[in-house]
Amino acid sequence: MTTPPWDFGIDEYFRKRLMPVEGAIPQLNGIDMHGDSIPAALAGGDLFEYINFEQRCNIDARIAHALRLATEYLEPLSDHQLPRNLVDAHVEWMRSKARFTKTDEAQYRKAKTSEQQRIAEDLQSLYTTAGVLLVDAQGHDIISAKIASTVHDTFHAFMLSDLDKNGRTTPEMFERINLRLGESITARNELGVDKNENWRENATMLYGEIRPNGHFRFVDFGHPLPLVFSAEYKKLVDIGKARIVQFPPLGMAIPEDHPDRNRYLSMAPRAHKMGPSDFSEFQLMSPGDILFLYTDGVYDGSDEQDRLQIQQVIREHQNEPAKAICAAVLEYAVNQDERLRQMGEEDRVDDKTVFIIKRA
Repeated sequence: MTTPPWDFGIDEYFRKRLMPVEGAIPQLNGIDMHGDSIPAALAGGDLFEYINFEQRCNIDARIAHALRLATEYLEPLSDHQLPRNLVDAHVEWMRSKARFTKTDEAQYRKAKTSEQQRIAEDLQSLYTTAGVLLVDAQGHDIISAKIASTVHDTFHAFMLSDLDKNGRTTPEMFERINLRLGESITARNELGVDKNENWRENATMLYGEIRPNGHFRFVDFGHPLPLVFSAEYKKLVDIGKARIVQFPPLGMAIPEDHPDRNRYLSMAPRAHKMGPSDFSEFQLMSPGDILFLYTDGVYDGSDEQDRLQIQQVIREHQNEPAKAICAAVLEYAVNQDERLRQMGEEDRVDDKTVFIIKRA
């Protein structure tokens, strides 16, 4: 008998909530993926999730809806007919203006129809796209789990909205998530928190989308950069950091051109909102190439000796499935924790997450 969630302790509830099930793993031709996470306590601040678009939304129904709107948007309202949609409502507003012409209405309806046709095309591509979300909230206690859960819920709410409006994930979606974790000046003043205090709730986030040909497109907010293990050279290779865009952790930098900028505290300068060119991308070139995503409880992205040891672990298991490679790297990370404990440095033990994407 399954235990209902209200019978869990709060720590166990968050742990279960932040862990996906294997049944959610997207099935893409030529791609093998697997992730796993080990919290430092019963609940931690790490979150990873497969974004299986076919499971999460009815793609066929969304495409049909977009195409229906594309046809409906072209049809002018008859006299005294109530608006059927937002385009009709906007046309009513246009008609209230002195310079309105029928040509204006026709051009507007044609443009909105074209937009729906593009949305239908973009939705079609979701059948051959898989997403992956990694979040690492500061700390590894119940507050950290709550922050990770907030990012999780915000992400999914905004993603559904983006699919409705655009048929795909857009820069605007990630700016909304970033603002959601921003610290309101009003709230800080009300709570009486010292504005010079450095500590604040924050989290890093990496979201990426993989295609069957090994193309990986992602956005990074303060998260350790992905690593690629080359099957040909049997080592971790440089993905070209000059081509990678990395923003500060979520909520830490509100862009200067955001209309609500003066309502939030910004801990780092950032001139502009995210644009389409701020998605980073690269290609897993050959069969057997491995994309390695992780949180800093596994590797902080800077220590060369740690990098070489992880490289060796992946090399020893490179011909195995993604699930086995993931387990091997996590085992290595857990063994490193034991070494820290023996050195009396338990405070350095952190949540750890590994996500492996392998081109078959």
